[in-house]
Amino acid sequence: MRLARPSLIESEPLELVEVSDLRPAPLELTIRVGACGVCRTDLQIAEGDLPARRLPVTPGHQAVGRVVAVGAGVDGWSVGDGAGVGWMAGVCGDCSFCTDGRENLCMFARFTGWDRDGGFAEQINVRADFAFRLPEGLSDLDIAPLLCGGVIGYRSLHISGIQPGGRLGLFGFGASASLAIQVATYWNCDVFVFTRSESEQRRAIDLGAVWAGGYGDDPGEVLDAAVTFAPVGSVVVSALQKVDRGATVAINAIHLDVMPAFDYDDLWLERQIRSVANFTRRDAVEFLELAAEIPIRTSWEAFPLHLANEALAALNSGTVSGAAVLVVG
Repeated sequence: MRLARPSLIESEPLELVEVSDLRPAPLELTIRVGACGVCRTDLQIAEGDLPARRLPVTPGHQAVGRVVAVGAGVDGWSVGDGAGVGWMAGVCGDCSFCTDGRENLCMFARFTGWDRDGGFAEQINVRADFAFRLPEGLSDLDIAPLLCGGVIGYRSLHISGIQPGGRLGLFGFGASASLAIQVATYWNCDVFVFTRSESEQRRAIDLGAVWAGGYGDDPGEVLDAAVTFAPVGSVVVSALQKVDRGATVAINAIHLDVMPAFDYDDLWLERQIRSVANFTRRDAVEFLELAAEIPIRTSWEAFPLHLANEALAALNSGTVSGAAVLVVG
């Protein structure tokens, strides 16, 4: 499903095309895709909210499948191995960010489904050093949603500074937050969920939250850390007002609508706001191992590959139950 010209999702900008089987370049793998998660970033690329890096391009950056060809110079991978592909497609490896463990900030980073073709396809090529081993005991449909929202949510927990047994606030409760809460409760944290949706409040309690309510409600506790998932600046301010002195609010969002003016007292006493950008390969490896250990429960709605436009439209309208996943193989 290829994007030639970005436009509103209602115009179905992705087109079904047929191309020759892929061949891996040196140091690459070719993977036959079994499932690929559908992300809001894919929607932003399809509609042009994220300016195109190349056109035409195949979106999709949560691909799961099996290796069908191994390029020259690749060690440690064999045909038949299970492999996953995430948003990060490559980095320079030489800059100060790459060499001190912050490759997610590399200025020369390349991204799956944006700079190079992604997983809305039967096959995908990936740099072998950016492919991930799949955890045991989970299906392709279960793993696909983990490769973006899951890994980013995991990084957000670390950025927030939450410690095992601490009091954590999650603001917004979509697909990513529903995975992050499972990690936090596994760490014996008391999780407080803030969302306008009563159905999401109930789901949060089902997943182990000790309290769930609206953004303006009082949870009865001061929070040690918070992660905001809603792309709304006022929610960040609400989180600041509910965390303890010295605490961090981590923003798990690529964009916010606007950051409103707020009283300095909400930030004072060494409270911090930190954004979360991309993830490192270490984040992905750690999270996938943890997902199998917990084990993480995922909720998804499957769409066949040729209905990728429909899946993106459902994501846009908020009618997807859980994560949207394309069934490819």
